[in-house]
Amino acid sequence: MLLRKMCVLALLSLNALNLSSVGMAATPSLEIYGKLPGFERAAISASGDHIALIGTVGADRRILILDKNMEPVSVRPLGDAKVRGLYWAGDSSVLVEKSVTAKLAPGEFTTEKAELAAMIVIPLDGGKMWSVFERSDTITGGIAGYHGVAEHDGKWFGYFGGITFEDSKMGGYLISTKPVLYEVDLSTQHIRKIAARTEQGSRRNWLIGPNGGVSATFDLGENGRWTIVNAKAQGIASGTNPLGTTGLIGFGSNSDTLLYFDQPKDDTNNHWYQIPLAGGSPQEVFQDVAIRATISDSRTRTLAGYEIEGDVPAYRLFNARQQKIIDATQKAFPGLAIDLIDWNDAFDRLIVKTDGVGDPGTWWLVDIKTGDAKVLGISYALHAADVAPMKMIRYKAGDGMDISAVLTLPPGRPAKNLPVIVFPHGGPAARDYPGFDWWAQAFASRGYAVLQPNFRGSSGYGVAFEKAGHGEWGGKMQSDLSDGLAQLVKDGIADPKRACIMGASYGGYAALAGVTLQQGIYRCAVAVAGVSNVGKMASTDIDESADNRMTIRGIKDEIGSGRDLAKVSPIRFIDKVAAPILLIHGKDDTVVAYEQSKDMASALLAAGKTVEFITLPNEDHWLSKSETRLAMLKAAIAFVEKYNPSDTSP
Repeated sequence: MLLRKMCVLALLSLNALNLSSVGMAATPSLEIYGKLPGFERAAISASGDHIALIGTVGADRRILILDKNMEPVSVRPLGDAKVRGLYWAGDSSVLVEKSVTAKLAPGEFTTEKAELAAMIVIPLDGGKMWSVFERSDTITGGIAGYHGVAEHDGKWFGYFGGITFEDSKMGGYLISTKPVLYEVDLSTQHIRKIAARTEQGSRRNWLIGPNGGVSATFDLGENGRWTIVNAKAQGIASGTNPLGTTGLIGFGSNSDTLLYFDQPKDDTNNHWYQIPLAGGSPQEVFQDVAIRATISDSRTRTLAGYEIEGDVPAYRLFNARQQKIIDATQKAFPGLAIDLIDWNDAFDRLIVKTDGVGDPGTWWLVDIKTGDAKVLGISYALHAADVAPMKMIRYKAGDGMDISAVLTLPPGRPAKNLPVIVFPHGGPAARDYPGFDWWAQAFASRGYAVLQPNFRGSSGYGVAFEKAGHGEWGGKMQSDLSDGLAQLVKDGIADPKRACIMGASYGGYAALAGVTLQQGIYRCAVAVAGVSNVGKMASTDIDESADNRMTIRGIKDEIGSGRDLAKVSPIRFIDKVAAPILLIHGKDDTVVAYEQSKDMASALLAAGKTVEFITLPNEDHWLSKSETRLAMLKAAIAFVEKYNPSDTSP
């Protein structure tokens, strides 16, 4: 079936989200890239008769609920909430997951700040919004894990972890920050404890059955010993994994089986297993399949298929009808990446997101019965001609390893002798795809080629490739980046005298390493929430884990220990710096300590180096707020244009 594409924009207000009304400009404003996307999330109800959308109007988020005729049912303000998830419970209510950076009581926790999650419930009948656990005087800190929803006894329930005080009527005391599992009635707010916290283990996780209740419990101890027990508390699987790279995946091909993974330290193959919940021998599955994400049936929770890892999304669904629908949907958008976002129970109304060359991120409602694809919204207010073209390229690292990278080029300009930004991703166990990247697009709009290498240590290319990055911070992971630049120079695309490096998180570390551990390659460096002192980062992570042995083993395995960490810390090589450095860091960062940038700035200033340091107040690690995200982008582009001007720089 070929789908007819028809634009019907869903409006939060008269102007909000109708992004196609923005006029053409020679160079798009940085506000378009830097502010949060005008449309960022969508979900469809179980029946397919309702759609929930989240978009940003100014600095505020709003949620819009539409009926099956695309008519508004409800509009609710979300303020400046940092939205992390959007879910439906049947057709009765919408769940919005958000987070907030909170200060913790001094001396009572291993860290001063934490990112705490909350779940907001929005009844479809127009009732008051409420927050899970808000009525409880024994559960603190919002939710500590979301485990899905289920329907039973004619009602919908949500399943959440909660950090719980003991003896609250006598004043209360907190004996553990490990969560207890609760079932919450989403119509009455009634809370029922259904599983206890782990008392000795490092991590506990639960698998909730299709009718509610715990079908399996996974426990992992600090020594790496793990167990899985079923609903009858019978052990069905166990093992030892010192690095803790093991855990539950979900139900298997039916609700009587489950899937788990167990990745040994020195093994370079993925290992997934299916085992009966009643007990039996585990069977290894998907040995030759690179799975990016699993797809589960919304009602039975059983495995319905998976997304195949690759440069563009591809899907394998076990149901032949559903596979035919996915294939037809992908054919309807030739040349674009198609992300399957959500679907109804009948799998005949899908929400998909497209992006790629000429597409700044478009959200569609695909109706299989009518053959229509309706536009729900557009992420960034750009015309097709303003979207910088992006593609995957391949090159050889210095030792012969194959490296892939995303190359984004300035729109409307020949790809010849361009100024270039090398832009490594964070993680480092992550990867970049050839889709719309707001940061890369912003620099391309200013005349720069942007290279995003998937260096060794990146995910998405197999376990062996990811583990090839272990012990290579500041080493081959770093030279993989400059080898990519050398390839662009060889191909005549980049001017070797006009290259800068920038990145965030691990990418920020790589940016700093590019002008400390390496020299003479980049004219400037921009590090957002970057790591400057690897040893201090390791100590912080270990302290915050309460000296968890798996954390210690994991850091040693991936990066090293002792002198190894000093040898790859940019702050130890201040005397080598010959390029200007811009440091940007959110004050509320709970992933990479703010002091990592503060200390680097102080050391550079003391040594008389050229450095700028910008603090983003009330901003976290992920640049979740429009105002500060835009401030970061403006500062980064102004800095690069100052020290490495493009042909279009003012």
